[in-house]
Amino acid sequence: MLPKRRTQLLTLPEARWALASLVLFLLALPVYLLDAPAWVWGPLFAASYVTGGWEPGWEGLKALKGKTLDVDLLMVVAALGAAAIGQVLDGALLIVIFATSGALEAVATARTADSVRGLLDLAPSTATRLRADGSEETVDAERMVIGDVVLVRPGERVGADGLVLDGASDVDQATITGESLPVAKQAGDEVFAGTVNGTGALRVRVERDPADSVIARIVKMVEEASETKAPTQLFIEKIEERYSIGMVIATLAVFGIPFAFGDELPSALLRAMTFMIVASPCAVVLSTMPPLLSAIANAGRHGVLAKSAVVMERLGQVDMVALDKTGTLTEGTPRVTDIRPVPGSGLDESTLLALAAAAEHSSEHPLARSVVRAARERGLALAEATGFTSTPGAGVSATIAGRTVQVGSPGRLAPAGGLSTAHEVRALEDEGRTAVLVLRDDEPVGVLGISDQLRPDAKATVVTLTELTGRTPVLLTGDNERAARHLAAEVGITDVRAGLLPQDKVAAVRAWEAEGRRVLVVGDGVNDAPALAAAHTGIAMGKAGSDLALETADAVVVRDELATIPAVMALSRTARRLVIQNLAIAGTFIAGLVTWGLIGTLPLPLGVAGHEGSTVIVGLNGLRLLRETAWSHLPKAAA
Repeated sequence: MLPKRRTQLLTLPEARWALASLVLFLLALPVYLLDAPAWVWGPLFAASYVTGGWEPGWEGLKALKGKTLDVDLLMVVAALGAAAIGQVLDGALLIVIFATSGALEAVATARTADSVRGLLDLAPSTATRLRADGSEETVDAERMVIGDVVLVRPGERVGADGLVLDGASDVDQATITGESLPVAKQAGDEVFAGTVNGTGALRVRVERDPADSVIARIVKMVEEASETKAPTQLFIEKIEERYSIGMVIATLAVFGIPFAFGDELPSALLRAMTFMIVASPCAVVLSTMPPLLSAIANAGRHGVLAKSAVVMERLGQVDMVALDKTGTLTEGTPRVTDIRPVPGSGLDESTLLALAAAAEHSSEHPLARSVVRAARERGLALAEATGFTSTPGAGVSATIAGRTVQVGSPGRLAPAGGLSTAHEVRALEDEGRTAVLVLRDDEPVGVLGISDQLRPDAKATVVTLTELTGRTPVLLTGDNERAARHLAAEVGITDVRAGLLPQDKVAAVRAWEAEGRRVLVVGDGVNDAPALAAAHTGIAMGKAGSDLALETADAVVVRDELATIPAVMALSRTARRLVIQNLAIAGTFIAGLVTWGLIGTLPLPLGVAGHEGSTVIVGLNGLRLLRETAWSHLPKAAA
């Protein structure tokens, strides 16, 4: 769980102005009701008007300068109009409640920002940098650059994303990856800024600029999400100005027509001011963003980062899910289980593994990482590789000691490698392993068998996703058919699309979209990025995810908890239901009060209370999703 960090209510200027307006109103109210002289209550009411109305009034004037009619300005005008016809108390009440509703919206935004800034508390402000001569210096963590070597003592937080050069320790990285137990780290392992070192000392080389660390990217994503607007909100804002203009015209008609037929000026003005207040769409405008912002904040606290309000709204529309295999349904930390050199190749298990690892060293694919890790665990020296190229879905190629080495999918490399390894490949795949073919100068020299651990919550997640969408998820993978079906059977997936290149995944997603499906793709690798981009919504697994997948996806599961995917989908649906509820509440209040005002005599205080009361109700309804129970009551897959 992330450290809790809450903005104090009175640090928000909107809250301070609203409180000041309320206090002044409450001071003026009793003396006004007791018929005290106007010089006693007048200045208090005037101060209440100023403190509660100056900010929306100023913003409204700036919008008017840009030729935009803002509803906030109309509310201030209505309050001043009420005061002008002697309804000072009613106008002040309008200002106070209006300022309070604005403060509620500011609270929702601040709570979202709290979730983001809480992440920043994880990263230390300083780090111990080692100079070339071995001496130490304390520097600001944000001033570190790629290539710096830092010393992380026992119990300290790691200052930057980097690679362990020396030392061994257990590192608690639960706040980043969600792992409940500390992870053993030694030379060659990656560590993340903000994670807590255990009992050993580590020398770490900075591999990412502090501004581009995992934590920094998370913060940036959520901040950007909070600044976006959902399609529903954009539609409301699009019609708001036209509605406001129409409301002004209608208000003039409500004033002018009765006055033209003999109504007294104060009575006509009072009816017009009341109409303007109750017809204002404040509650409608506030219906959309508080639920979505609250949902983004709540999901962020639980390790799911929606990059925009658009994404949070779209997650609830998903009716089909496509899952990648490696790094998504599996833990993304596959291990080499079999090393089978081709007889006559001149290689034994160690030299075959070293050759493959040298070629795979620059790749970020989980299978490539497993090969490199296996070579390091055996203490094998890796030869220098040049001319590295990677083809998503096929494999890698590099030049080692003047010879071309290819490592990748047997199905993609077999045309060049012939069928001499076909029996080994089939045997491994029949056992549920992923077979990796190694070629040297287009001749097969061996096959590696790689196995990955199924995530503990994978099966339960598939069940929950099926219940949410009414359809069992589909498995999209570049892996071989037999290994893919072996894993799919374990989690209850029947529709398996295996041996796919990135373009094949995109074609499958587009075919489903053409049928009217709203597809959610969940993946982690470079080969998943095109499908993530093509889908209605894309989610990347954050721990093992490639940079391209993380950038392309609409949302990121930071802690790699697969069970949070159905949870955030359900949260989005709850937010959508709250938006609909809010719009219904706002529409009912406006329609009822406007009708009352037109066919009867609606008292201004009741109109103010009804209009601003509906705005407050809508705002509070949206803030319900900030509560911890809003997440804990969602459907989640049990591990």
